[in-house]
Amino acid sequence: AAAVGTGAKVIVMDEPSSSLSAAETAELFRLVRELKSRGITLIYVSHRLEELFAVCDNITVLRDGKHVATGRIADTTPHRVVTQMIGRELLIATPNHLAKPLGDERLRTEGLSSPRKFSGIDLSVRAGEIVGIAGIVGAGRSEVVEAIFGLDPAATGRVTVKGSALALGSRDAALAAGLGLVPEDRKRQGLVLGLNNRENTSLAALPQLTSAGWVRRGDERELAQRYTSRLRVKAPSLETITAGLSGGNQQKIALAKWLARSCDVLLIDEPTRGVDVGAKAEIYQLLDELACEGKALLVVSSELPELIGLCRRILVMRNGGIAGEVQRADFSEAALMRLMAGVAAA
Repeated sequence: AAAVGTGAKVIVMDEPSSSLSAAETAELFRLVRELKSRGITLIYVSHRLEELFAVCDNITVLRDGKHVATGRIADTTPHRVVTQMIGRELLIATPNHLAKPLGDERLRTEGLSSPRKFSGIDLSVRAGEIVGIAGIVGAGRSEVVEAIFGLDPAATGRVTVKGSALALGSRDAALAAGLGLVPEDRKRQGLVLGLNNRENTSLAALPQLTSAGWVRRGDERELAQRYTSRLRVKAPSLETITAGLSGGNQQKIALAKWLARSCDVLLIDEPTRGVDVGAKAEIYQLLDELACEGKALLVVSSELPELIGLCRRILVMRNGGIAGEVQRADFSEAALMRLMAGVAAA
């Protein structure tokens, strides 16, 4: 509204739909088309290719800060754009963890509830399993994982980790039990952007890196180097300020922080929000590797293809409760959308 109100002739929109629901995104598209009809020029920056193909006339592809291609949107395809963005063919393979047997139950919730947020949440995740949580904005997905991690003092019910009851409303108890949370908003909740990559990577593991209150810098540097290398973080050095990294590399640092702590159960909210397709592929591969190593992952995502590609099971939330569970053999966007919207199958 502020941009349009200035009477601008050129408006740049940078990831305008990243935090919008499907209905709000449709309204955004209507506004974009109206502005075009008025003769206003729009530059629309997005990682969501379906949006670019829905509203744009021309497309420019950048990779690693360099121009790759520019052309009419009608003369290209999403597959070709992806190849240009990452510099290679993006092969989507079946996750390796699906072929491995599941281990013991690592996380269980029974009757988990919080006033005006969600109620009666029963779920479980076993070692080596990736379980997804789908639902429209406001369904209570993020609130559930925050409550499991001890961030909701009003939460009631029962949470058990590796068979032991977990005290609700206690982050210390969640950390001691081996839980890690990669939050939805990495900039405000997952990272301290003013710190460097070494400091952000070691944040959750500081108790293991200190002696008499002093951080052992050599051990810290070794730990940070190990996990930033494993996640292939692209940065000049460990001392680079995290705020200067791309969204994909910031997300890798947010993940590395919990890997450095050796968490057994990872709660991951929107694992690839605002990252490019190349970084997405690397994050998907990492999550698959973690499941193969026997970690239990509970993944919240607004992108149904992401959950369909990664998970063994998907729980669908609607109006603060679990509307249903879909097994991998029955995965389809249509089936998930029906549960999300509360519409019976035809």
